[in-house]
Amino acid sequence: MASPAVSDAAPVSHETAVSHEAPATAAAAAAAADYQRVSTIEAALVARKAVSRGALIGYLPVGFPDLATSIEAAVALAENGVDIIELGLPYSDPVMDGPVIQKATLAALAGGFRLSQGFEAMAAITARVDIPVVFMSYWNPVVQYGVERFATDLAAAGGAGMITPDLIPDEAAAWMAASDRAGLDRIFLAAPSSTDARLSNAVSTSRGFVYAVSTMGITGARADVDAAAQGLVARLRTAGATSTCVGVGISSAEQVREVLSYADGAIVGSVLVKALAEGGVAAVAATAAELATGTKL
Repeated sequence: MASPAVSDAAPVSHETAVSHEAPATAAAAAAAADYQRVSTIEAALVARKAVSRGALIGYLPVGFPDLATSIEAAVALAENGVDIIELGLPYSDPVMDGPVIQKATLAALAGGFRLSQGFEAMAAITARVDIPVVFMSYWNPVVQYGVERFATDLAAAGGAGMITPDLIPDEAAAWMAASDRAGLDRIFLAAPSSTDARLSNAVSTSRGFVYAVSTMGITGARADVDAAAQGLVARLRTAGATSTCVGVGISSAEQVREVLSYADGAIVGSVLVKALAEGGVAAVAATAAELATGTKL
């Protein structure tokens, strides 16, 4: 684990951060060798596709409403039909997040969440579940923590990889090198407005899956998942994607079923966060179980 001066820093505001790099460890190098053979995330997606419509990916923020409860809520996802857990690291400028998730992550920061607690939560969760767990993090906190150090600590905590919503492959050389050395998957985003060249770049640099944003806008439950999502997934397949998961706007079992008719995974966030805010861990468990019915054949 990194020194207290770095690892205990709260996610920073939207200012330029200074990178503090640490050399990759022998353990990280060994993990990277294993990583070249198999992606745990893609393996999970393939396994789910063989026995169901596809995978359900559930998002919850770390530290909301407090650290201990966020850990229990994440474990409840795994116990109620979620196939991959996405843990959001609270950040002061969550540009992709809608009001439900923004409120939760800002509450976590106000409650004293510190970045080091993200790794504590990851380790606690991966010790209790047997499904892949990934971080979703904006890039500035990673740079502030140190890209190499972040990758090493994420791997040591049992994390499978990370989704980086505001990092594009063109600017991700440091993360690609660090994630390779630590044996982590890296998941970049693709949008309906992306050019074919950008889609090809996202496909060639992502490992685990490509995150297809279903609609232009922020996260949040919607009555309909944008029809552009299906076209985007088709374009990603043409670009060579073997695993594509759709997120933004999915909030019901029927929408999960719809998305899984053409994608490998459905990513759900706001409705789970809303359940946690209003009904605690029990409500998260019930909501996850209902959403999981959309994966049944």
